[in-house]
Amino acid sequence: MAKRSAALELAILGVLSESPLHGYELRKRLISVLGLFSTISYGALYPTLKGLVSRGLLVEQDENPSAKYPKRTRIVYALTPAGKDHFSALVADSGPGAWDDDAFAVRMSLFGQTEVDTRIHILQGRRSRLEERLDTLQTNLAKGRERLDSYTLELQQHGLDALEREVRWLNELISREEAGGMATRTAPAKTDLQTQNK
Repeated sequence: MAKRSAALELAILGVLSESPLHGYELRKRLISVLGLFSTISYGALYPTLKGLVSRGLLVEQDENPSAKYPKRTRIVYALTPAGKDHFSALVADSGPGAWDDDAFAVRMSLFGQTEVDTRIHILQGRRSRLEERLDTLQTNLAKGRERLDSYTLELQQHGLDALEREVRWLNELISREEAGGMATRTAPAKTDLQTQNK
């Protein structure tokens, strides 16, 4: 749960680094535009926003302070200078936390704001982690095949196929990054991971 919360914080900072937004628009971008979370409840979003405000990373602003008779005050969230520094440090981090299931899709969605060496390191780390899982799953499947019924075998094979497909995809991304080709792609296709998270 802590990893998912950290991923949500990073995604919020990433979206707000582009422009200040109020909660509704922010939630819409996190779900619809980035496609990182299948759903985000306001019960999860607003406590996270309040936490970021209390840590001095975000500031709350009145959306229309000059209105004489506002029907309802809407709060806009914006990064503070400390929030910008914190976001820059998070984006520059290419350690194992960036390869986790909960964080990887968010990190990749922020690759446009990430240095190429960091991008490559994250992709290589993610590939390494999935190759380890793939090896473990193949070994376990080979050892226990005779003890599994046909439905469980199908499920295990499905997991194996998904891992192999993502490793191939990562290999392609790494090759393109190393060749300097990703910058020319204006509308990349949805990743398998983003599709799964829909």
